[in-house]
Amino acid sequence: MEEAAAPERERDRKRPRDGDMDPSTSAGAPPSTAAAVAGASGEAQYVYLPVADALKAPGARVCLFAAVSEIGAAVRSRGTDFTLTLRIVDQSRASGISVTFFADNTALLPCVRSSGDVISLHNVVITMHHGEFFVTYNKKFSSFALFEGKASTECRPYQCSLKYHGSKHDNEILTQMRMWLVYNPPGLKDLELQLRSIKSDSTFDLVCKVLDVHEASNGVRILYVWDGTDTPVTEFPMILDSKSVSPPPLHLEGAPLPREVLCTLPCVGSVLRVFANRLFKEIPHLQKGIYWARFCNITCKQEFSMWKGILLPSSRVRLLSNEDGSVVDRLKLFNSRINTQIHRQPMACLCSASDIADVEYERAGYTTLMESLTHGEVTHKFKTLVRVVAAHPHRASDLCSLLAGNRCVRLTLEDPTARVHAFIHKDDGAKFFGGFLTAEALTRKMNRLLGIPEDTEEGAPLTRNPPWIWCCLKSYRLNKNDPWGTRRYRIFGTEIRD
Repeated sequence: MEEAAAPERERDRKRPRDGDMDPSTSAGAPPSTAAAVAGASGEAQYVYLPVADALKAPGARVCLFAAVSEIGAAVRSRGTDFTLTLRIVDQSRASGISVTFFADNTALLPCVRSSGDVISLHNVVITMHHGEFFVTYNKKFSSFALFEGKASTECRPYQCSLKYHGSKHDNEILTQMRMWLVYNPPGLKDLELQLRSIKSDSTFDLVCKVLDVHEASNGVRILYVWDGTDTPVTEFPMILDSKSVSPPPLHLEGAPLPREVLCTLPCVGSVLRVFANRLFKEIPHLQKGIYWARFCNITCKQEFSMWKGILLPSSRVRLLSNEDGSVVDRLKLFNSRINTQIHRQPMACLCSASDIADVEYERAGYTTLMESLTHGEVTHKFKTLVRVVAAHPHRASDLCSLLAGNRCVRLTLEDPTARVHAFIHKDDGAKFFGGFLTAEALTRKMNRLLGIPEDTEEGAPLTRNPPWIWCCLKSYRLNKNDPWGTRRYRIFGTEIRD
């Protein structure tokens, strides 16, 4: 009996008691225990190794209690099994270690609700491959249980494998792990940005909803991602050619999306195009449905003054559930945004909307360009808030010709949701410019719309930043046999002030 009780006394010696906790680590550091033993009563007593200590025992079966920091996708292995990889962390190893699971079907694999949840692993094996340690879960003798990571009085797992059996000490370890997570959430939160905060030529993490995946003709995959916020406004090259302004493209992907796909995109908030030159194993899952995902080590740049996301060779994609803390935060922010009409407007102009334009539909509500593009009818009248990013033609003589009724002008308009071309026809030209003006006055008004400063002498800025203006638009069709393919926009009821 003395020999049987010795291992249990050894375990108790290594487990810190509440009264023995160092005040400096009272935020709930996970207990440091050594190995799995059998108690005197015959009940299994699981002693959980810190991850760092487990690495010292390659080939041995160990038990771990850690937090999930990254969630992979379930895929079919080279054999008949399905496999899933998680990354787990604890106080002893902030960089964590990967755990690879194998099961006969995906229902037997862990289904982690949120990064930061806690996992208990029994009888897993520390192995090494290409000089790197990782944990292998053997479906024949390993077992697991998943617990919520947030502080809670609930200690029951929300998922566990058939062979999993907890012990009476697990609740204490779980509570301490949750306390540690409060002060040490997994992931590099300082590098996690929202679309409204993305930056050019830097790497960061993005948590976004993947709305669609499109494969371009050159084999590049384009992921359409959204988080409910607006990408930052971009500046445009200064106009050096006085004859015209080359219109920027409306789409980074070249051809517009099919209407049935376009109509699935949100009408508020920017949809970022993320380009992937190689196949990530999570992408086939993203192609089958709408997922939230964490894009780790992603970068962005501006192309044609539009934001373009790029997945690097070092990037990773991690699937997230709707219950993940980062996902919940973004959905709360978006729901609060769309609850009021003013917050649906572009984030960049909430405090700086220009007053250089008057519109007839003063009392009409605000409509985004995407709301009009996905409107159920071809013809649509609405009031919107946009920037004039290009004009064709731009010469004063051509603008005077517009007022004379001899031609029309095409403006390229954008808001956080889309870009469109809109025409000013002869009947609306005089209204738009505020009367029959001199060539000099017309040029001055057009320059204000395009964000061209009055001082264009040497040393002037090389970029321009068009102001936000209210504008009335209506759509129409050129061919009744192809209404959507020949849909166009026209500016009406809008006047630019002096």
